[in-house]
Amino acid sequence: MKNLQDLAVFARVAALGSMTAAAEELGLSPAVVSKSIKRLEDHLAARLFQRTTRQIALTETGRGYYERLTPLLEGLEEAERFIEGQTRHVQGRLKVSAPTSFGRLHIAPHLGGFLNRHPELILELVLSDEFVDVVGGGFDLAIRIGELTDSSLVARKLAPVRRILCATPGYVERMGAPQTLAELDRHTCLPAHNGDFWRLEGPEGPVTLRPEGRLITNSSEVIREAVLAGNGIALRSTWDIGPELASGELIQILPAYETGNKVSLSAVYPSRSFLPAKVRLFIDDLARLYGPVPYWDRGQKSAVHGQMHGA
Repeated sequence: MKNLQDLAVFARVAALGSMTAAAEELGLSPAVVSKSIKRLEDHLAARLFQRTTRQIALTETGRGYYERLTPLLEGLEEAERFIEGQTRHVQGRLKVSAPTSFGRLHIAPHLGGFLNRHPELILELVLSDEFVDVVGGGFDLAIRIGELTDSSLVARKLAPVRRILCATPGYVERMGAPQTLAELDRHTCLPAHNGDFWRLEGPEGPVTLRPEGRLITNSSEVIREAVLAGNGIALRSTWDIGPELASGELIQILPAYETGNKVSLSAVYPSRSFLPAKVRLFIDDLARLYGPVPYWDRGQKSAVHGQMHGA
C-alpha cells in the first residue's frame, strides 16, 4: 500500500483489460503503466496478470486482489470528492456511441446546455447502427436500444422503449384495419431493416412474427419513410414517430400488441469503479432529459427546455 498510484493503475488495467487503454485514460505512457504493474507485483510477490503479445488477463490471484481492492479505492475516491465538494473540473474528450437515428433526433439537438456548462470538454459523438466494442473502440459510453443481456459492461436504464404497429390513415382507408394478427397476412407489411422478427406482447402473452414484404432495405429510415408514405404497416419505436402519432399522420394498428417492457434505452460503460465525472454527468443529464415517461410519449417533439439540463 506504499504507492496509491500503482494501485489505481492496476485497477484501471483490470477494469479495461488493456494497459494501453488504461494508460490513455490515466494520461500516462504504456511504459509507465507496465512499470507500475511490475512494481506492484514485486511488492506483493505475486503475478496479477497473464500477458501475451496481444492480450492481458487477470490471474486468479489478480482477480481476488482486484475484487478486494476496488471497495478501498472507491472509498478513497469518495473521501476526495468530499474534500473537493462539487468543484471537480470536467475537461478532456468524451467519446460516445449512439444509434444513428436516435442520436440525430434525441441527443444532438439537446447538447447545447451540456457543452455550455463544460467549456473545456470535447464531445465526440459517433452515430452508428453497428454494435460497437465499447472498450476496444475507446468509447467512454454507448447508448443502446434493446434488451439488456449479461455483459461485462455496466448498464443504466435511461428510458423505456415502446414499439408499436402503425400505418397512415390513408393506408387504413384503402386496405382496412386488421383486427387480428392473422389478418396481417392480407396486408402489406414493412419488415425491419435488419430482418429481425417482430416481437410483441399481447393478451395471449409473447408473440413473435416474421412478416414478409416486398421492400427490403438495410436502412431503418427507409422503412420509416415508407410507412409515412402510406406503403404499409410497420413496427416502429415511439421515439421515432412520436410527433406523427400526435399529429395523426400515423395511427396505431392492433393497439393490444406492443413490445414488452424488457426493451429499454440504456447507457453502457466499462466499469462502475472510478467512473469519470464527465461520463457520470452526461448520463445523469440524459436520464433527466428522458425520464420514465419520455417526452416523445407525451406528444412532445422535444424536451421542455430543449437541451440537456441547464439550457
